[in-house]
Amino acid sequence: MNKIKKMIPDALAVVFFILIGLAYFYVPTTEGLVLTGHDHTGGSGSGAELQEYYERTGERTRWTNSQFGGMPTYQMSPSYSSTDTLSAVERVYQLGLPTYVMYVFIMLLGFYILLRAFNFKVWMAALGAILWAFSSYYFIIIAAGHIWKFMALSFIPPTIAGMVLCYRGKYIAGGVVTAFFAALQIFSNHIQMSYYFLSVMLLMALAYLIQAVREHRVGEWFKATGVLVIAGILGVCINLSNLYHTYQYSKESMRSKSELTHKDIKDPSNQTSSGLERDYITQWSYGIGETWTLLVPNTKGGASMPLTMNETAMKKADPQFTPIYQSLGQYWGEQPGTSGPVYVGAFVLTLFVLGLFIVKGPMKWCLLAATILSILLSWGKNFMGFTDFFLDYVPMYDKFRTVASILVVAEFTIPLLAMLALKELLEKPDLLPQRMKAVYISAALTGGIALLFALMPDVFFGNYISTMEQGMFQQAAQAGYIPQDMIMPILSNLEDMRRAMFVSDAWRSALIVAIGLLLLIAFRMKKMNATMVTASLIVLCLIDMWQVDKRYLNDEMFTEPVSNMKETVKTPADEMILQDKSLDYRVLNMASNTFNESNTSFFHKSIGGYHPAKLRRYQEMIEEHIVPEMSAFGAAAAKAGGVLDSINGDSIFPVLNMLNVKYVILPLQEGKTFPVLNPHANGNGWFVSSVKYVNNADEEILALHDTPLKEVAVVDKKFKEQLGNAAEQQPKDSLSTVKLTHYDANALTYEINSQKGGVVVFSENYYPGWTATIDGNPVEIARANYILRAIQVPAGKHVVEFKFDPTSVHVTEGIAYGALVILLLGVLFLIWKDRKAIFNS
Repeated sequence: MNKIKKMIPDALAVVFFILIGLAYFYVPTTEGLVLTGHDHTGGSGSGAELQEYYERTGERTRWTNSQFGGMPTYQMSPSYSSTDTLSAVERVYQLGLPTYVMYVFIMLLGFYILLRAFNFKVWMAALGAILWAFSSYYFIIIAAGHIWKFMALSFIPPTIAGMVLCYRGKYIAGGVVTAFFAALQIFSNHIQMSYYFLSVMLLMALAYLIQAVREHRVGEWFKATGVLVIAGILGVCINLSNLYHTYQYSKESMRSKSELTHKDIKDPSNQTSSGLERDYITQWSYGIGETWTLLVPNTKGGASMPLTMNETAMKKADPQFTPIYQSLGQYWGEQPGTSGPVYVGAFVLTLFVLGLFIVKGPMKWCLLAATILSILLSWGKNFMGFTDFFLDYVPMYDKFRTVASILVVAEFTIPLLAMLALKELLEKPDLLPQRMKAVYISAALTGGIALLFALMPDVFFGNYISTMEQGMFQQAAQAGYIPQDMIMPILSNLEDMRRAMFVSDAWRSALIVAIGLLLLIAFRMKKMNATMVTASLIVLCLIDMWQVDKRYLNDEMFTEPVSNMKETVKTPADEMILQDKSLDYRVLNMASNTFNESNTSFFHKSIGGYHPAKLRRYQEMIEEHIVPEMSAFGAAAAKAGGVLDSINGDSIFPVLNMLNVKYVILPLQEGKTFPVLNPHANGNGWFVSSVKYVNNADEEILALHDTPLKEVAVVDKKFKEQLGNAAEQQPKDSLSTVKLTHYDANALTYEINSQKGGVVVFSENYYPGWTATIDGNPVEIARANYILRAIQVPAGKHVVEFKFDPTSVHVTEGIAYGALVILLLGVLFLIWKDRKAIFNS
């Protein structure tokens, strides 16, 4: 009975979190509405073939041909059977809540678990959970559809909670909690977030080591660290299938270093040691001045949504310029665009600064170091020397783009140190009278600065128009779209509008800090007790951050769910193409953003698609061959009136032909589209009359420009052995045939007939893990024409089979099941040994 009574406050906190989530998403939840947007639907088409295969076979395919000519599904549908158990437990953790309510709930609960591990009282822990969970970025990524990133972030605080428990001497509980939430975090499949927070964990471990040295408890530190290492290994092993194959895929993806060296394709100075290009990694870099959004959300205007949607700005607008403002965004920072700023709460930042004065011990310095590191790295190209150092010398840092997202670390460390400071004040009433100077200084460094911003905005931020916008206005004036004498009045009025947005938010932040300061003064004067201050801060910070979050994720962004996406997006062009019942051919959609959409993949095997980490060689083919040939195809189709039989397609678009592009969807007027039949497509496979061996990737990709690809296979000489040392001149039988007789996403069967035999090139992307057999006998696969598969086939009639069922999947799955069993035994042992609540201090 006593145990149940002790659990009641925690249970009430859980109910409180559910109510908060329900209140925020009340309208979408009660009316069954869903978010719309590119990233919510962007991956749907690419997953259509995977879903169809699963429904038909009950198994998961590791390969899909629905986009980019074929690619592994490791970063599209990374589910493995070993994680089904973990997924079931995750659903229990989520309490079966409606989707959007669940998002808020698990973000709150995770940080609550962390603060309880730090021995915070229930309602102070609840306050801290709000400070973390309502940071604006988390609601922005929900709106953007970055759900896996959100899920990974939600499991980071409870993972660190296990770490805290271990260093407090609760080894078994800490180990189990760490392993469990590390497994869930990795399962969420956003390695970038896990990677960023590894630095926080290492710094925290260092802080505990320094404390252990001071207290002569180094042995206990090593014991706790050992438990954490084992727990971390368990978490990794449970997700080993996903991690291993993500690693293998990364070596073949855009996140790896190109083999190309010729300057026309890659600028060597722009290359990182093993990852993405520097300008691609740093394309989204937070501005140095933009960092003030941590305190004042509209420091750079907020989001790139239309300026006319901001009431404060439109009060200053000159009505004659309104049509122009409809095409301008509220944001005027230096990022290409943004869905919103990173705002951690004005008074939260005040408490963070206060923590630098009153929190003692190495943990404070650990959190400060992590915060500073996060901010400096988020600046990316705006602080390139520091960024270059990390890109060149810190392992794996060059694998991740959008460096601005590392601010999630500051969004974690700021509320954590803020809560440690508040804990000091509220649990030690005699401390506040002694440290009021520190309180006033902290308020001045946050609320005071916000006040200065409000009073003298142009002193600190004199430019309210981005560099890109300035160039746009100059071009518009030169082209005659806007009269030259109107440019200055427009720019002046635009500055007034954006200044008003900034000043309004600066006043708002100053007011929030002032109210928070008054609460601390009331506590010092004993007008309020600790419980009243905690409750008041819950209200203050929740209102503050809620209002900002609602700017970027609100009820108006939700719509009725679409019951049948396929029927909705299918066009007459799709219908016409689908009348072709051939087993396997490809479609190029030139009526859309070819390489940034997946609707085509709903119904066809597209050579375009939507994926942030395409196969590197395929991306290089897009740049070097496919895009230029798309332009050539469009011109040729227009000249020929859409009937291409009489043109020389093998010289105009040979790469499209070798990819077996049978249909090309072209745009017509009024948004309509029309499919054009390409009679020159090479088909599923073909014998070649010669093999051109080349020395490296540069020679291979460039040779495709002037090689008749229906007659010649271009092969890197390192694959000569896989082709059975095939001679450069091949005996070609004009009557030879290559016929696809069975198609599955991960299994292809061909009937091949030839009197002379030779090298056959297949219009399928080469990737390690594919195996081939001829009449059941294994044969090696070579890479040809930079991205395709080729094998040597003897004379006669044969059955060739390609399968994608990597042995590594079965091995890693076995290890994952073993780790799951160990974790389960740990949980059972903990229940048997302790029989108490894990977090009972």
